[in-house]
Amino acid sequence: MASPEQAQAAGAVYEPIGGLLDPLLVSADGHVGTTKKARHGAKGKYWQAADKTERQAVKESGGEDGRALLFRRYKVKGSLLHPYRALICIRLVAVLLFFLWRIKHNKSDVMWFWTLSIVGDVWFCFSWLLNQLPKFNPVKTVPDLVALKRHCNLPDGTSRLPGIDVFVTTADPIDEPILYTLNCVLSILAVDYPVDRLSCYLSDDSGALMLYEALVEVGKFAPLWVPFCRKYSIEPRAPESYFEQVRLDNLADSISKRSDLYNRMRDDEGDQKATWIANGTHWPGTWIDPTENHRKGHHAGIAKVVLDHPSRGQHHGLGKNAESSPGDSDERLPMLVYVARKTQSMTTIKKAGALNAQLRASALLSNGQLIINFDCDHYINNSQALSAAVCFMLDERDGDNTAFVQFPQRFENVDPTDRYGNHNRVFFDGTMLALNGMQGPSYLGTGCMFRRLALYGIDPPHCRSDDIKVNASKFGNSTFFLDSVSKALKQERSTRPPQLDDKFFAELDRVVSCAFDKGTDWGRGVGYIYDIATEDIVTGFRIHGQGWSSMYCTMEHAAFCGTAPINLTERLHQILRWSGGSLEMFFSHNNPLISGKRLRLIQRVSYLNMTIYPVTSIFILIYTLSPVMWLIPDEVYIQRPFTRYIEYLLGVIVMIHAIGWLEIKWSGITWLDYWRNEQFFMIGSTSAYPAAVLHMAVNLLTKKGIHFRVTSKQTTADNNDKFADLYDFRWVPMLFPSLVVLIFNIGAIGVALGKTMFK
Repeated sequence: MASPEQAQAAGAVYEPIGGLLDPLLVSADGHVGTTKKARHGAKGKYWQAADKTERQAVKESGGEDGRALLFRRYKVKGSLLHPYRALICIRLVAVLLFFLWRIKHNKSDVMWFWTLSIVGDVWFCFSWLLNQLPKFNPVKTVPDLVALKRHCNLPDGTSRLPGIDVFVTTADPIDEPILYTLNCVLSILAVDYPVDRLSCYLSDDSGALMLYEALVEVGKFAPLWVPFCRKYSIEPRAPESYFEQVRLDNLADSISKRSDLYNRMRDDEGDQKATWIANGTHWPGTWIDPTENHRKGHHAGIAKVVLDHPSRGQHHGLGKNAESSPGDSDERLPMLVYVARKTQSMTTIKKAGALNAQLRASALLSNGQLIINFDCDHYINNSQALSAAVCFMLDERDGDNTAFVQFPQRFENVDPTDRYGNHNRVFFDGTMLALNGMQGPSYLGTGCMFRRLALYGIDPPHCRSDDIKVNASKFGNSTFFLDSVSKALKQERSTRPPQLDDKFFAELDRVVSCAFDKGTDWGRGVGYIYDIATEDIVTGFRIHGQGWSSMYCTMEHAAFCGTAPINLTERLHQILRWSGGSLEMFFSHNNPLISGKRLRLIQRVSYLNMTIYPVTSIFILIYTLSPVMWLIPDEVYIQRPFTRYIEYLLGVIVMIHAIGWLEIKWSGITWLDYWRNEQFFMIGSTSAYPAAVLHMAVNLLTKKGIHFRVTSKQTTADNNDKFADLYDFRWVPMLFPSLVVLIFNIGAIGVALGKTMFK
């Protein structure tokens, strides 16, 4: 972690911005600067400005027309884009000619196999087309942080930036280590954004006292850590090492000893063996020894303010308005709130339910116009990230109709060769940039900033009626919450939170309960969508279907970093859930073919591709088993003349990799990224994807959905080798097809060599 001054001392070159169209990077101390590498990376060798006319008009008007252009738009240079598009068209024609030739020469030793191969090739062509059509117009958008400060900073030192509520979700402190969660929360508290316009909400579905008390430790440490980060421009602002060395290891033991002490003191009164908070009250969540009302998810809803709103003046430090010199940083802290839902048997809403509980709790406490959510294993890696997303929300060209801003996902624990394709850069740096040129990227579950109104199911301004009804049948029977929705519609946000009395906390506990959803539109037309394993994709689809657009935020210094499952078994479980959820979406009322009345055509094609891609694995699995033909005595040909068939096949395969090479150029990924993507797609196509198709078939027959399984981030690796999990192989049934394919192919190669040698 180094400040700009330290980086300069180490030899890094910081240069002033040269031209109007150079991408802007702002250091945490407010100085404008960028390295040569950063300038080259943000703009890119194969990218050119796409908004010169708009910027020239603003420059000539001197800003008198009131427009604020808060991000830069780039497009791929014609010298690369035109050959790329042409090659796609050429390959499409070549594939069609290939089909015509195969049908005209329908000679095969086994006609049923020939028919099956034709069906498979047609599906391959169809799925390739679905994947390729949305990539005709890649667009890169880069936030202009200097313009944002110029637009939002007021002469009196205050700001007109919108309020942001940050949501962090965790389901289990075992599979999702507490250290990750606290690291995430502290990076949020220390972000470079006005503290009176920022609030952080942690949802804990385990209802564990250990996690709550760990959050209290955050509240004690934050007054030291946050001002330090601001003063010295520390990046990133996630102090994992601190919590590795203090108190966390002793929390479980201290909670147990404290509870035993209190329970012994109350033995005479005949009380149950409760779990106790340090202040001498019962913990309302999950107890160490659970009872009927204190099991995981069965307890009452919990909402506790760990750090109060800074406007109440209860934090340590000078504060923004205290008597201080101009160089002093703001030592106040954002509000921090702990939330634990009462879920009971409502097992189908999982993360979406936790996010909706946070959405309602935040509406009562802070009611920020913007929402951004993180998985607990992600943290803010760039303190300017929230401001970067705001650039897109406030931009005069597209801001009002922008529902959400998605950031690429980056991971810090992946092995250097990325053996299992965890970085997934082909998707994040290729497919998402392509979608950025249409209605926008899809919502990817974490690192995404939403407009609160879009989550409420409100139409975008260009489609919105003037008489929007805020009623209990849609939003739930809470006067406090309905009042907050009305204020959100008017773009109102109180700078001072409500009075935190018993009546308010009782209402807060009620709205975070899952029972609040019953008889309302929550989980369907309001909030994050329920009853599906991939709530992110379908939530973004619902919002796009209402006519909203989205943006993809490109920053040279990664906005957020997370932890990926580098163990093969956990990685396969992860993509099983993603692919299974995608198929669930296709076979639901959110099918891209029939839903989304305001969805643009190519955007619909993209969502269709996202929902049916696992089906491709069935035909891949059949083809990977086809070498079994070499194990029988007689020679069997799938198509005659076989030599011409191989020539055609090689031609179309070479062309698809040529297209991939051009995508590598404009997306900025490497050949290793491309190869890992292809490699792991084949691994998934003989394991997780067929399992997802099987799960979907069972679902259609039995009406039982995909089993949600939290991906474990807890490592069993040797402390001396953080990548030891790579070699920790754990057998799962979904690997059985992969084993069969491996045995058949090795056997076929051996038999083929034997036939050749002993003819």
